[in-house]
Amino acid sequence: MRFSLLLLALGILAFGCTSNQQKEDSAPSLKEVFKDDFYIGAAVNPSFFTGRNKDGIELVKKHFNALTAENSMKWERLHPEPGVYDFELADAFIEFAEENDMYTIGHTLVWHSQTPDWVFRDEDGNLLDREALLDRMRDHIQTVVGRYKGRVDGWDVVNEAISDSAGTMRESLWYQIIGEDYVAKAFEFAHEADPEAELYYNDYSLNDAPKREGVYELIKSVQEQGARVTGIGMQGHYGLDYATEEQLENSITRFSELGVVAITELDMDVLPSASDYRGADVGAMSDAELTDALNPYTEGLPDSVAQQQADQYAMFFRIFLKHSDNINRVTFWGVTDAGSWKNNWPIPGRTNYPLILDREGKPKPAFDAIVNEKQKQNN
Repeated sequence: MRFSLLLLALGILAFGCTSNQQKEDSAPSLKEVFKDDFYIGAAVNPSFFTGRNKDGIELVKKHFNALTAENSMKWERLHPEPGVYDFELADAFIEFAEENDMYTIGHTLVWHSQTPDWVFRDEDGNLLDREALLDRMRDHIQTVVGRYKGRVDGWDVVNEAISDSAGTMRESLWYQIIGEDYVAKAFEFAHEADPEAELYYNDYSLNDAPKREGVYELIKSVQEQGARVTGIGMQGHYGLDYATEEQLENSITRFSELGVVAITELDMDVLPSASDYRGADVGAMSDAELTDALNPYTEGLPDSVAQQQADQYAMFFRIFLKHSDNINRVTFWGVTDAGSWKNNWPIPGRTNYPLILDREGKPKPAFDAIVNEKQKQNN
C-alpha cells in the first residue's frame, strides 16, 4: 500500500511538473504576438547576460526582442571613481543583446540617483561650479555613448528630472549647480557621441496631469533649444487601481506631440500601500514595519487579485494597441515575479507579483489577458 501510494504521489508530482512545463512551452511568444505593433522588452540583471540564469535566458529569448540593463549601465556601476570606468557587465549585456538580435536600450546617463557623490564635488569635498560639472557630464556621456556607438539603439539620456507633485524641476544637484539647461546639455552631448542613436527622456507617474505637463514643457523647451529628443519614456510603475484609462490616453496623446512614446518600466504592484505615495522614486523607502497586513500574499496570489491584475493589464494593452502608431516599445521592468524590484520596495522583504510571468516563469492570467487583447484586435 505504501509503495502504491508512493508511486501515486510521484505520478502526481511528475504530472504537475509536466503540466507546468507544458503551460510555458505552449504559451505564445509575446514578441511574435505583438510583432506588428511594437517591441516587447524586459529589464534584465547580470544573471541573464552572464549565463547564470539558464531558465531565465530561455524565457528572455522566447518572449522579448528588446532589452534594458536594470542597473549595469548606471553611473555608479560604470564610473564608480574619478577616471575609473568598469565596462565588464555593460559589455556582457551588449554582447548578449547583439547575439540575440535585440533592440538595445542604454539606461541611464544622467540621474539624481545611483550617481556617486564625487561626481558633484571637488577633491576637497566642495560642490563643483557649473562649468566643472558640465565637463564631468560631457566626459561621462561621451565616453559611455562613444564606446557603444552603433551598438545601442536608444539611450535613456535623462531620468526623472521633474518632481512628483507640482511638475516643476526636481531640486537635484544637477539642477542646483548647472540649472534647468542641464537636460538640454545632456541630450546635446549624447547626440554628439552617437548621432544615429535614439535619445529619450524617461520618468514615472506620467499619468498624473501636473507631472505630465511639466515633462511636456521641459522637453518641448529642450527641443526648441535645438537638442535632439526622440521621444518620451513613460515608465509605467502602476497598481491595481491606477493608472486609469483616461490618464493613459491623455498622456500618450500628449507626448506623441513631442515624438515617439515608449513604455519603459512596466509593472503592477498588487500589495497594500504603506502610504499615499504612488510614485517610483527609489529613494522613497517606507518606514513602515513589515507586517502580515502589508505582506498578505506570501503563500501565493489569490485568484481574485490575479484576475484584477489581468483586467488592469488588459486595459493597458488595449490602450497601447490603440496608439501603436506612436508607441515603439513596451518594456516590462523584470522578467518574472521572483526577480522584481517590487519585492524590496518600498518595504524590503515582501512577496509581490507585479509582472505577467510568475516566480517559475509560467504565464499568469495577466499574460493571457494581454494576448487576448491582441486577438480581439485581429478579429
